[in-house]
Amino acid sequence: MTNLMTWQFWFTLSPGSLTPFAQKSFVGLLILFVFLAVLLFMAKRRSGLYRGFFKRLYTFCLTNAAIGLILLFFDYELVPFFSARFWLALWGLVMLVWLILILKKLGRIPAQKKLKEQDAELKKYLP
Repeated sequence: MTNLMTWQFWFTLSPGSLTPFAQKSFVGLLILFVFLAVLLFMAKRRSGLYRGFFKRLYTFCLTNAAIGLILLFFDYELVPFFSARFWLALWGLVMLVWLILILKKLGRIPAQKKLKEQDAELKKYLP
């Protein structure tokens, strides 16, 4: 575990293959992304206030599954530069930022719902 905290581990350009447990975990994460993308594809087809949220989450899952598959391919084939560990760290950081932005959009939905209810209440009295 102390190996994770060294510069040598993260910035070696030919790091070698992932451990079998890490590879299985990585494949499991990719399968989870694909499964969630299928579920979100069905959910985003329904209309409503949460449709945009489901669209963004679908795009998030599908894109990260594709990127993860590419990174897994490079690791499996031991491509020197593209199998470096810093790509995994960069991918994880970008995923985290993207997910935070999606969740911020989710936080705005109650205000939109309230505004929509107020507009419906106002239109009820207009001819």
